[in-house]
Amino acid sequence: MKGKGLASEFKEFINRGNVMDMAVGIIVGAAFTAIVTALVDYIITPLIYLITGGNGTNVSGLRIPVGGDRFIDFGAFIGAILNFLIIAFCVFLIVKAFNKMKDGSARIPGRRGEKTVEHAPVCPFCKEEVNVGATRCYHCAADLPEVAEVTVEVVK
Repeated sequence: MKGKGLASEFKEFINRGNVMDMAVGIIVGAAFTAIVTALVDYIITPLIYLITGGNGTNVSGLRIPVGGDRFIDFGAFIGAILNFLIIAFCVFLIVKAFNKMKDGSARIPGRRGEKTVEHAPVCPFCKEEVNVGATRCYHCAADLPEVAEVTVEVVK
């Protein structure tokens, strides 16, 4: 039995939807990284230099010359760490929001004066509460017309 050819495997890989999602994510991530890098390089790092007693572009305590025009730049290193932490925190928030949305615990945003109320699933025959995901009522043993799910109501 002969396996799939390299070209057909590659075609199958490319045609998956998640490959396009990944490509879009990489492009947006690169653009976001450029924004965060600009924030750190042009706003946060100069503030660090000013706070530590520099002129806004250089602090002798954060830049150590090692010969000629070479130096060890702790300010650039601190900037890179801040850059990483800001991006990591934003990615964390995005992943957290995505996971919340994926598991169904995200709330429906309400208008002013409105709130959402969740109702546990109820058997349509005996009107007793049943577990989420049930297909048969625990109380009356009736087959449920559909899988039991929580219902969300918007209340004014």
